[in-house]
Amino acid sequence: MRVALFLNHTKPEAKKVAEEILAFFREKGVTVYAEEEESKILKTENLFSIDPLEIDFRISLGGDGTILRLVHRHPQIKAPLVGVNLGGLGFLADIPTDDLQGCLQNLIDGNFDVQERIVMEGSDKETTLSIAVNNISFHRAHNPSLIELAVHVDGTYLNTFSADGLIIATPTGSTAYNLAAGGPILSPLLEACVLTPICPHTISNRPLVLFPKHEIKVEYISHYEPIEVSFDGVKHHQLKTNESVTIRPSQMKFPLLNFKNHDYFSTLRSKLNWSGKLRLK
Repeated sequence: MRVALFLNHTKPEAKKVAEEILAFFREKGVTVYAEEEESKILKTENLFSIDPLEIDFRISLGGDGTILRLVHRHPQIKAPLVGVNLGGLGFLADIPTDDLQGCLQNLIDGNFDVQERIVMEGSDKETTLSIAVNNISFHRAHNPSLIELAVHVDGTYLNTFSADGLIIATPTGSTAYNLAAGGPILSPLLEACVLTPICPHTISNRPLVLFPKHEIKVEYISHYEPIEVSFDGVKHHQLKTNESVTIRPSQMKFPLLNFKNHDYFSTLRSKLNWSGKLRLK
């Protein structure tokens, strides 16, 4: 078995947890790879010494942001991903450190399933700009007033949103920026995406759930300064007046490893601090 290990150095406990994982895997005969600098520090194999397709699993130590950054940095690695939570509110990095040993053993024993989650991609007239696991957001950037974004779905005009911006999120990203902007939570394996305006001028503008195979074109029509298009908050693109970005499903999938003793809805209830109690009869 070959495992690629990624860690967020801004987390004080990241190196300690990485060393615990390395000790566990060495005892089991698992080969661990890391990026060049980390491989020197942790005394592991260099990630760039192996064909990315030969990696069996990826383990991320940090939060959801750490996962998104590594997906964008290493899109050639297709292996299922395990997220160990060293942060706070994490829906992708949902493995707590106090359950780490049990999860690693489950990984060795094959006690897991893999969720193939949808990924979007955005392109301009000339090229593909980036993929997005969570969301593609359009924001007014330095403009002091609301901007206008004209949206077409499969070539049919939908609406012009006058707002601070617009979020187009996958089910995976529905609990991120979309949720903060008042959008709905989508079950992570749902074949859908959600379009959510950010602080719209008209209160009748509401989030809209769409089939993911739709082609969504967003055109910036205000005669102001350029706005920002953000892909998972990792990659950024400027959009000028009368320019557009077309969003469609990517052929790439985001394989997230799910342990059988971890349940999405339990994680959701815990992360959102829902206080409802089951009333026994």
